[in-house]
Amino acid sequence: MRVTLDHARDLDRQDPLAGFKQHFALPEGVLYLDGNSLGAQPGAARDAVAATLDQWRDELIKGWNQGWFDAPERLGNKLAPLVGAGEGEVVVTDNITLNLFKLLGYLTGQRTDGRRVVLSEGGNFPTDGYIAQGFCRLTDHEHRVLPEGADLAAHLDGVAVVVLSEVNYRTGRRRDMADTTRLVHAHGAEVVWDLAHSAGALPVALHDSGARYAVGCTYKYLNGGPGAPGFLYVRRDSQGEGWQPLSGWHGHAAPFAFDADYAPAANITRFRTGTHSALAYSALEASLAMWADVDMPALREKSLALTELFRECLADVLADYGIEDITPAAEARGSQVSLVDTEHGYAIVQALIARGVIGDYREPGLLRFGFTPLYLSHEDVWQAARHFREVVEGGEYRDPRFSVRAAVT
Repeated sequence: MRVTLDHARDLDRQDPLAGFKQHFALPEGVLYLDGNSLGAQPGAARDAVAATLDQWRDELIKGWNQGWFDAPERLGNKLAPLVGAGEGEVVVTDNITLNLFKLLGYLTGQRTDGRRVVLSEGGNFPTDGYIAQGFCRLTDHEHRVLPEGADLAAHLDGVAVVVLSEVNYRTGRRRDMADTTRLVHAHGAEVVWDLAHSAGALPVALHDSGARYAVGCTYKYLNGGPGAPGFLYVRRDSQGEGWQPLSGWHGHAAPFAFDADYAPAANITRFRTGTHSALAYSALEASLAMWADVDMPALREKSLALTELFRECLADVLADYGIEDITPAAEARGSQVSLVDTEHGYAIVQALIARGVIGDYREPGLLRFGFTPLYLSHEDVWQAARHFREVVEGGEYRDPRFSVRAAVT
């Protein structure tokens, strides 16, 4: 490899974020490059969940008045600075799919101009399109798809709401949030941003970009745990415009009055639905406590350094074996490297996993490697590239066992 191990170690000695790795419970012998699917476990999460279990045992139902009930708003305020939002503008609740449905109903319910089109983007993670289709079938709106790579401006006629990802889950390409938000608003439509692959991966600037609505998850770069709750952002001046369609009792203006009729809360709380898991929230809160000490510009700088290091280490072997690097340029990149090998991609990833290098495969032929700056070192990345080189150059991926498809890949 053109980059030496000594150079990678020197970069680690200069890394201002190096100390965060000790806060994670990482398996011995594993190089984890799949944090863009599921983040690693913060060491504090186990104790936090255990403490909540003890609270449940000792306090029983009293726990709801000891921090459980207001966790969605409390955690939302802790998460808000990571996405460029203010206090009272983020609520941690449900998941991306349900939160998108809420915002689609909330936004289309405000339209009085006859626009009835919901636009989702082709090539995006499909759940956004799925829920848009389901919403439109239920409400008699029209669902359209923006073809991947198409000119957005040419597809905004008649559109009420467009759902866009800031970072594409396949390519890692990052949209310019500010420019895109201005474009959509100028065409009389509203945009809901999906932050699944940007929250915790890079600085997000919701307020500064003019965005009014967004959703995201906490189990990827934010390390909240498998199935950790999602979050929803509504700018403060846009919170009192009507009902969201999943009008559960936790979103009621007075949930414990038990009124027969629904009245939405006046603030971000109106986007809550029903009872949440105190156990899941405790694990996420432990992670967010750590995130409070993270310098986001430094995180971005390290993210780009790690992705570039991986690509530089592999540039010659990728060229020699016809593996395409579709990773965007730094200014338009999330925090992942995306490679394409339609013939051997799955087997290469499985061979790497067998060596303890955990990456990710998506059809057709896409090898995804997520770079999470808080628990990956430059040496980790160098070693992962070394394994990749050995798997490919040694033909290790040709072993038949690496072509057997798992139920979950």
